[in-house]
Amino acid sequence: MIKNFMDLTGRVAVVIGGTSGIGRTLSVGLAEAGADVIPTGRRDAMVDEVCTRIESLGRKTLRKSVDILNRPSIDTFRDEVLAKFGRVDILLNAAGKTFRKPTKDVTEAEWDDLMNTNLTGMLRSCQAFHDALVASGHGRVINIASLSSFVALYEVAAYAASKAAVLSFTKSLAVEWAREGVNVNAIAPGVFRTDLNAKLLDGTERGKEFLWRTPMKRFGQTSELIGAALLLASDAASFITGQCIAVDGGFLSSGMNQ
Repeated sequence: MIKNFMDLTGRVAVVIGGTSGIGRTLSVGLAEAGADVIPTGRRDAMVDEVCTRIESLGRKTLRKSVDILNRPSIDTFRDEVLAKFGRVDILLNAAGKTFRKPTKDVTEAEWDDLMNTNLTGMLRSCQAFHDALVASGHGRVINIASLSSFVALYEVAAYAASKAAVLSFTKSLAVEWAREGVNVNAIAPGVFRTDLNAKLLDGTERGKEFLWRTPMKRFGQTSELIGAALLLASDAASFITGQCIAVDGGFLSSGMNQ
C-alpha cells in the first residue's frame, strides 16, 4: 500500500482570513484533504457560508468571527478552538488588504492600517497559536506572501513593504520554532483573477502587463494554490521550513519572454 503523505485526516487547521478569496479556497482544500478546518474572518455571514461548505465534506468546524486587529478577539477564538478540538496542527495566515496610491500621497494612517492587518495581525495569530502548534508534534504555519515579497509593483509600496516583511518574518519564525518542531513556510501567489481585482485586470494596461510578464500567459485559478498548501501542511514537508513556494506561472523566473 502506498502512503499518502499529504493526507490530513485527523489534523486540525485554522485559517485566518479563510472566508473569501484565496483563504476560502484553501480552507475548502484542506478539508477535502481530510482536515477539520476552522476558517475565520470578520463577517459572520461569510464564516457561516464557508463552514457550511466544510461540513458538507464531512469535516468538523467552528463558527466564530475574529478581528485580526484585536488580540483579545484572537485569543478568545483560540480558546474556543482548543475547547472544541483540543489541538491545532496547522495555522494558515491568509488575511490581508491592499490599496493602490502614489507613495507620496500615502498617509501614515493608511500605511499603519495596512501593516496592522498584513503583518502585525500575522504576528498576533502566530503568537496566539504557538503553544498549540508545539503541542501538536507536527505543527505547520503557512503564511500567504506575494510577488511583492520579491519585486516592486507600481504604486503599491505599502502592500509590497508588508509582504516583503511577511517573507522575512516567515524565515525568522522558521529559525526560532524549528527546535520546537514547528515548520514555518510561505506561499507567494502570482496574479489570480478574483471578483475583487477583476476590474483592475480585465482589459487594463496593468492586466496586459501581468499577462505579458507571465510565461504561462494567463492568470492563476485559486484552486491551483491548494497543492502547495497541502504539501506545506502535511508530513511531506517534514524537513521543509523557512521556504517560500511561488505559484506564479513563471512570473518571478521571467526575464525576457520573446
